[in-house]
Amino acid sequence: MSDEDIYRAVDGIREPDPTLGKRPKPSEVERPAVALSPPDQGGDAPVRPRRKRVVLAQPRRTSSASMRARVELAEQTSWGKLLVHDLVKVQLRLGVSLFGLVVVLLGLLPLLFHHLPEVATWRVIGIPVSWMLLGIAPFPLLFGVGLWYNRQAERHERDFVAMIEN
Repeated sequence: MSDEDIYRAVDGIREPDPTLGKRPKPSEVERPAVALSPPDQGGDAPVRPRRKRVVLAQPRRTSSASMRARVELAEQTSWGKLLVHDLVKVQLRLGVSLFGLVVVLLGLLPLLFHHLPEVATWRVIGIPVSWMLLGIAPFPLLFGVGLWYNRQAERHERDFVAMIEN
C-alpha cells in the first residue's frame, strides 16, 4: 500500500486512516510465523528468539528477625499479641488525649459566657460573637484536631511497621 492508499486528499488536506484507533478483528491480524521445531541443518527456517530475563526491581532481602516478627503477628502468638496491644494502646492514648483537648476547649466557651456576660453582647459585622464562637469556631478546631490525629496515627503505624521489619 502506498501513502495515497492510506490517506485520501480532500482539498489539499489529508484525512487520517479510518481504522485509526480501532482494534482490528482477529481475522485481520497478521501473526508472524514461529517455528515449533528446531530448524534443519540447511535452509532458511526461522530462528527462535532467545529468552531474556527482565528484572524490574531488586528482590527484597528479608532478615530472619523480620520474618520471625511477621510470623509472630500472623499466628497471634503471645509476643505478636503484645506488639499489637502496644500499638492499640498508643493509638487509644492519642485519641483520648485529643478528645480531652477538644472537650476542654469547647467546654471553656460556656464558662466564658457565664463568667463574662459582656462577651455575649459583643458584635462583629452585626453578628453576635457568641454565635461565631459556638457556631463557626468549632469546625476549624475539629478539622485541625482530626488532621493532627490522622498524621500522628499514621506515624505510629509507620514506626510499628519499621520496628517489625528491622
